[in-house]
Amino acid sequence: MKTGTISINTENIFPIIKKFLYSNQEIFLRELISNAVDASQKLKTLSSLGEVSGELGELKVKISINSSEKTITIHDNGIGMTAEEIDKYINQIAFSGAQEFLAKYKDTENQIIGFFGLGFYSAFMVSKQVEIITKSYKDAPAAKWSCDGSTQFTISEADKTERGTDVILHLNDDALEYLENYRIEEILKKYCRFLPISVEFNEKIINNIAPIWQKTPASLQEEDYLKFYEELYPFQEKPLFWIHLNVDYPFTLTGVLYFPKIRPNVEIQKNKIQLYSNQVFITDSVEDVVPDYLALLQGVLDSPDIPLNVSRSYLQTDTNVKKISQHVSKKVADKLHELFTNDREAYTQKWESIGLFVKYGILRDNKFHERAKEFCLYQNVDKKFFTFEEYRKLIQINQTNKDGKLVVLYTTNAETQHTYIEIVKNHGYDVLLFDGILDIHFVQFLEMHEENVMILRVDADTPEKLIDKGEDSISVLTDAETEELKNLFEKTLNKTEAAIQCKPASNQDLPVMITRSEYQRRITESANMGMFSRDLPDLYNVVINTNHPLSSKILATKDETERKNLITYSYELALLSQGMLTGSNLTDFIRRAVVNISQEK
Repeated sequence: MKTGTISINTENIFPIIKKFLYSNQEIFLRELISNAVDASQKLKTLSSLGEVSGELGELKVKISINSSEKTITIHDNGIGMTAEEIDKYINQIAFSGAQEFLAKYKDTENQIIGFFGLGFYSAFMVSKQVEIITKSYKDAPAAKWSCDGSTQFTISEADKTERGTDVILHLNDDALEYLENYRIEEILKKYCRFLPISVEFNEKIINNIAPIWQKTPASLQEEDYLKFYEELYPFQEKPLFWIHLNVDYPFTLTGVLYFPKIRPNVEIQKNKIQLYSNQVFITDSVEDVVPDYLALLQGVLDSPDIPLNVSRSYLQTDTNVKKISQHVSKKVADKLHELFTNDREAYTQKWESIGLFVKYGILRDNKFHERAKEFCLYQNVDKKFFTFEEYRKLIQINQTNKDGKLVVLYTTNAETQHTYIEIVKNHGYDVLLFDGILDIHFVQFLEMHEENVMILRVDADTPEKLIDKGEDSISVLTDAETEELKNLFEKTLNKTEAAIQCKPASNQDLPVMITRSEYQRRITESANMGMFSRDLPDLYNVVINTNHPLSSKILATKDETERKNLITYSYELALLSQGMLTGSNLTDFIRRAVVNISQEK
């Protein structure tokens, strides 16, 4: 038996690192600047421990372009390296100097960004040659390292007198776009705008080294949060409110999340939360870190405890990510409950935007649903707002059916369903408004989770049957007359998609009503939204009010043409009450109505 160690050929692995490790070529600048920031942070740490003599001076990272030489230089005046350290940290791929430094100085407060030890090699994605000229803070000669992208390198002494490091990139011909000022500024603005060490380009500092999420809430005023929001999202309306996160156990998480103004029935934009790790921008795709229903929020989250892949390009799910997601959800719920409790009137005024977040969260997260019961509001057609328990108490006496179920009535369009709303209100019933983009789903969810509750749209049945209290209405027509009336409507209308029904109702109600079974309508709406592929017909009921004077008039009319006109008129009146009569059909209806009125006179 023979045992041994498998050796990896760096000539094979190095091209993979250069070409395929990172999904986005421009990442090279983020990685190199992060390394430069690390060098400065390490120097600050050593100075605080008394291991560096003298003044540090202003620590700064500078980026410069030389168009004629086709080079980019990243300069820092941080810790620097000796020749031995170059050999240890640069020549040994994936040996993370940041990781070793953290292990030695783990109790220091300065955050080190780098971790994997591969970031430096992203330089070869855009460079045909890379040089490092560096001088350590220690009493050691300056050193120069040079590599052309192969596994061959040189290390020699350098003529450098000041502490720090210059990384010089000699760009490939296909990477000359990075010699353009606007391109560098674009990358710096994206990845480096909140780094903790000043970053200078073209003699201008491009970053805010102390963003508000790194400060304590007690030290900030409202204008600070609004100013930061404008910095993140220029030209947008002011946010409704915000949440400042500051957690140090069992994970580290800081950030500020804003609730933007969102109007109902508008396109919702996600990817507005930016994820940082120690103030380095990582991504704005935060689905694993933030519950999807909170992706509608805006702002910043910063956590060094979120696991990334080696290129820091993709998030990796683990228990910390799940804990952070749950914590963010709880903090949002706590904030909403606080606003609701402390100033309900102001909370209600914001409900148009808040409601979308709350309902989405209720639909997606059972824990959020339990918390949201306290502050989820329901608006009726009279523009009054209630929690569900408040609403239950309001309607319990009048809207409980014969089986003891609470019947909640709602409308999806207060204008087109206005006639039906007024009819049920005349019966003493209240009507909720569910006209948002999520409300089709929310109604079903509510019915499933509220005990002993039925939810029906105002046109699901006639008023007497919407809330069936077991009291039969008496018809003024005989059974024979009722059957004759039904046959006349079926013959005249000849609607295969409509079921003709005769029911006694108040003579103050419409002569004919269009109703749709709540169950049938929900199935049809779900199909229309693509929830399943069945092609369902639009079935509805034509309900004739046998107690309305028009029904008796139709039976008494002997002229067949006049009788057909009356039936058509009553049917179109029902369509009109549903907003289903438009265009030329509406014009013809108005014309016939004028003729009928003239004849009656």
